Amino acid sequence: MKPTPFDYTAPRTVGEALALLADESREAKVLAGGQSLIPMLNMRLARPEVLVDITRIPELDRLTVDSEGSLHIGAAVRQARAAADPALRAGWPLLAGAVGHIGHPQIRGRGTVCGSLAHHDPAAELPTAALALDARFTVTGPRGTRTVAARDFFVATFSTAVEADEILTETVFPALPPGHGWAFEELARRHGDFATVGVAVLLVRDPADDTVREARAVFCGAGPVPVRLPAVEAALTGTDAGAAAVAAAARAAREGLSPADDVHSTAEHRRESAAHLLARACTTAWERTR
Repeated sequence: MKPTPFDYTAPRTVGEALALLADESREAKVLAGGQSLIPMLNMRLARPEVLVDITRIPELDRLTVDSEGSLHIGAAVRQARAAADPALRAGWPLLAGAVGHIGHPQIRGRGTVCGSLAHHDPAAELPTAALALDARFTVTGPRGTRTVAARDFFVATFSTAVEADEILTETVFPALPPGHGWAFEELARRHGDFATVGVAVLLVRDPADDTVREARAVFCGAGPVPVRLPAVEAALTGTDAGAAAVAAAARAAREGLSPADDVHSTAEHRRESAAHLLARACTTAWERTR
């Protein structure tokens, strides 16, 4: 299929882009990497009259670490560039690991980090990683700029806190504590497919007694938004992340997750797979804290 006719524009500033989005006479959509939007256009699931390409805006193509140690990723930064960045790989390896699960190299070469986050497919890897990493989202619109925490950003399937006249201009990832280990695991029918279910795990080792001081566990493909389970994290915190603690965390995942049945998997299969992936991810993350 082919898309319905549309106009294309490539503004050079955020202000110009916002002005185009504010024009109520025509429906406009933001275009960044296009790896989600273009297929939707071709299937006529989206029919905007104007595409606003933000990749020509220099200030959105920045990937930097600030004086406080936080990572800033602009809306035009490609996934492949982010995953290959030495500072990102050293300080936020969970994020790099999550990007590595996205589609194929061609997709990562065009797709943007912020584009995937703004699109918010509940089976996608980056929303899950963003919640696990306590990301903050900078949203810019005609009413000014605001910051949205990851826990408030993902609203529903393909829906976020970004309004139609706003742009997600930047995602900020705070510095991680020393002694952290990570893992990202997912189940997919074929390499490059969206995950049937997946999990991001972050563990922080307490050097005083070699126990888990902090645990984060977030699941994708298990609901309309990324699912963070405090019960799983509580089962790991204060333990040595051994077999008993991991088994308790897996039980908490089985009890806490409420995925849906669909054409790709049953809810029970997703739940059991999530518990299995969690157990493997916990072991890997703990080994990486050393």
